[in-house]
Formats: sequence, structure tokens, C-alpha cells
Amino acid sequence: MKQLRKVPRHVVIKLMAWVEATEADGLEETRKIPGFHDEPLSGQRQGQRSIRLSRAYRALYRIEVHDRVPTARIEEVTKHAY
Repeated sequence: MKQLRKVPRHVVIKLMAWVEATEADGLEETRKIPGFHDEPLSGQRQGQRSIRLSRAYRALYRIEVHDRVPTARIEEVTKHAY
């Protein structure tokens, strides 16, 4: 993902930790980890979810279902506007 070249290393490390956690424990269990602040989005981003990678960075993802298996597809890593 080209976007990851532009973000600080600690943000990439936290994103990889989220990916590993979802692979190991599943998406539902990973959502319960408070450090990621996983939440559904609304408005123009309805259907997407957000995880917090740092105070400034978020990863936006969408859940896709293939052969009845839900998969998280990361769509964007972005600097959060306050």
C-alpha cells in the first residue's frame, strides 16, 4: 500500500498489529480491544469503519463477505482532521 510510505513508522506498526490480531482472533474480537477505538462511520462514509492508529492517524476499512466469510478491506490510512 503506497499510502504507508508517507506515514510514521509507529502508525504502520499499529496497523500491522491490528491486521495480525484480526487474523489470529477474528474481527469481532479485535473490535473489543479499546486501543483501536473501532467504530462505524456515518454520512458519506456510511458502510465503513474506522480504527485509531495514533492521535492523528486513522485506518478506514469496509467489511466484504466472500463465500460467507467476512473480510476487512483497508481502504485508506489517513490523517484525521480535528
